[in-house]
Amino acid sequence: MTVAPEQRAKRSYHDACGAARALDLVGERWTLLVVRELLLGPKRFTDLRAGLPGISPNVLSQRLEELVQIGVVHKRKLPPPVAAAVYDLTDWGRELDDVIVALNRWGARTPNSYSCSDMSTDSLIVTLRTFFQPARAAGVHADYDLYFTGSDSGTDEFHAVIADETLGISRGATGSATVAIHTTVPVFIAVTVQGRPLAESLASGETKISGPPAAVEQFVSFFELPPECTANP
Repeated sequence: MTVAPEQRAKRSYHDACGAARALDLVGERWTLLVVRELLLGPKRFTDLRAGLPGISPNVLSQRLEELVQIGVVHKRKLPPPVAAAVYDLTDWGRELDDVIVALNRWGARTPNSYSCSDMSTDSLIVTLRTFFQPARAAGVHADYDLYFTGSDSGTDEFHAVIADETLGISRGATGSATVAIHTTVPVFIAVTVQGRPLAESLASGETKISGPPAAVEQFVSFFELPPECTANP
């Protein structure tokens, strides 16, 4: 990959270590979160803003321009009738998937001072992928349509498949999954990894399901956060 001279001059550790060279490219504030929002496929600029409400339009434009310039992201136009410009990860950019999952696992052990309402739907999906417990899904073959309301972009839809102790999640619901779950990101996080009873969210109407309730109970049991890291005495 060719990096423009102005990019190297702007921020460089001038260190041949691969980690330092990577941070030269993607260590700027917001950069890896922009990548996170693109892990499940292309997005328009407005969709990226919705997933990263704390970023200004100017900073987002700058980060996208930098990512395009270094070859991590490419910009393209969707064909008619959509005819919208979208940003997507290149093959090289997609290799950052493992990096983001690893950072998510490591960072989750820090004391949490943020609300689940601060989490985007794509961040939720990364969290589910990170903290999926394969052994708990032994022998399970099922699929689930997930609908999350409350975001600026309306309802975000995903399709999750459990098979052979693996979890696969893609953008877009099928409408024909064995189980459908309609809820919000904060409620789903509370139920899956924070110990809130599913029955409570169903009784309050915050979660609606179709399909066997036992299958939903089983699905939300497949995830667990690690314990917080405590300082050595």
